[in-house]
Amino acid sequence: MKIEKKDILDIESLSTEEIELILDTADSLKEISTRPIKKVPTLRGKTIVHFFHESSTRTRTSFEIAAKRLSADTVSISASTSSIVKGETLADTVRNLEAMNPDAIILRHSASGAPHMLARLVRSSVINAGDGMHAHPTQALLDMMTVREKKGRLHGLSVAIIGDIAHSRVARSNTVGFLKMGAHVILAGPPTMIPQGIEVLGAPVTYYVEEAIKNADVIIMLRIQKERQQPFLFPSEREYASYYGLTTENLAAARDDVLIMHPGPINRGVEIAPEVADGPYSVILDQVANGVAIRMALLYLLLGGPR
Repeated sequence: MKIEKKDILDIESLSTEEIELILDTADSLKEISTRPIKKVPTLRGKTIVHFFHESSTRTRTSFEIAAKRLSADTVSISASTSSIVKGETLADTVRNLEAMNPDAIILRHSASGAPHMLARLVRSSVINAGDGMHAHPTQALLDMMTVREKKGRLHGLSVAIIGDIAHSRVARSNTVGFLKMGAHVILAGPPTMIPQGIEVLGAPVTYYVEEAIKNADVIIMLRIQKERQQPFLFPSEREYASYYGLTTENLAAARDDVLIMHPGPINRGVEIAPEVADGPYSVILDQVANGVAIRMALLYLLLGGPR
């Protein structure tokens, strides 16, 4: 089975059936990463360009490992090593890359909408690896995979997303994704980090962490995105940790089998206490492992046969 679309740009454009297909496919491909020889010939002969215009450790490595485990040929480009530093536009850079006939371009960019623009310009499949403050669809998919794996379902669960909602593409994609799959979502954070009108996504908002945590099945803590704040939107990290950090004390209000998630990288001791990040409820490293499976699934479903 394939996904009958050229690109994966956001969660909004995926149907519930397509999300289920991606999660099921990722479940079946995950065991490849546990084999002694972690490679299958599925995408042999396919060429994938990883174009990361913005810094990344987890997502970039995850996409590269996923492509290599499916035997695709890969090329990695960063903004600092591309002709963009010489003044070339992003559109011209990608048009030149496409002239070399890759099958897919994985793009991370600091500008919201950049992957959508490129998807209109090129014949290759485009996968959004995170664009500005807009969307991070593969993170939302791996988060849903992790929750479904641990809880056995998504429908009916209570999901709290806490922290820097204003600057978080993860918060937006996860809110849309979990709501689409039948979960209840609540957003929490300082008033300065809650954008006006965010309620239109369908999730209620609170400024009190305890209210969001109460009876939560899943808590997704967000990183404070200092690089996107000028000036900072809170007085100090110490005060932020006091009011909005997840600790063993305020975690007591959640359900006994709550899952603690974080997209990384973590500001330890600020948005999440070390003993919580490394504690028994944390599935943060499961998220990382499932990221490879989700990206393998997307590449397989987009490129695994004639379109």
